[in-house]
Amino acid sequence: MATDQPDLRASHDDRDRVVETLRIAAGDGRLTAEELDSRLDAALSARTLKELAALTADLPATAAGTPAPKEVLVIEQKGGQYVRTGPWVVPGRIELRPRMCDVTLDFTEAVIGGDTLHIDADMRIGKLIIVAGPDIVIDTDDLTLAFAKVLPPKERDDSDTPVRLRIVVTGTLKNGKLIERRPRRQRRRSIR
Repeated sequence: MATDQPDLRASHDDRDRVVETLRIAAGDGRLTAEELDSRLDAALSARTLKELAALTADLPATAAGTPAPKEVLVIEQKGGQYVRTGPWVVPGRIELRPRMCDVTLDFTEAVIGGDTLHIDADMRIGKLIIVAGPDIVIDTDDLTLAFAKVLPPKERDDSDTPVRLRIVVTGTLKNGKLIERRPRRQRRRSIR
């Protein structure tokens, strides 16, 4: 199973990229001097990629210093599961070529740089599970289904929600399902 690992240790280069992003954001007026100081301290002492991603999660991904996404992510796994979760950088295009494999793309904590993601699918026997919030729209109008189906979420109200990302899925899905899920809500512990 291929999985992004947000608990991986951060390198000096990872910290430097986040520091540069924070400085540019402060220069653009997105952060106050106090916020910048606090985030710089946290960035320099961060141990994991997840800690670093949290420091820039509310800033535009197009700011200089943000890790550049790959142009194309190619997934060609045979069997098992492929999972992309945590603070992963969304590319401009994904080519799906799995066989007998379930693919999960979780956009809950993803770093989204563009406004459109093109997924070119040639999937056979498997599920494509997309975990996306209400600000992400999935367009499957040009997806060819052969003994397959698309299962949208049961509840969707995006009339007042601006679209942050449009995912356009094209190609072919044979003997499988495309399932759109909403992120699970964090359960709060009751304090007694």
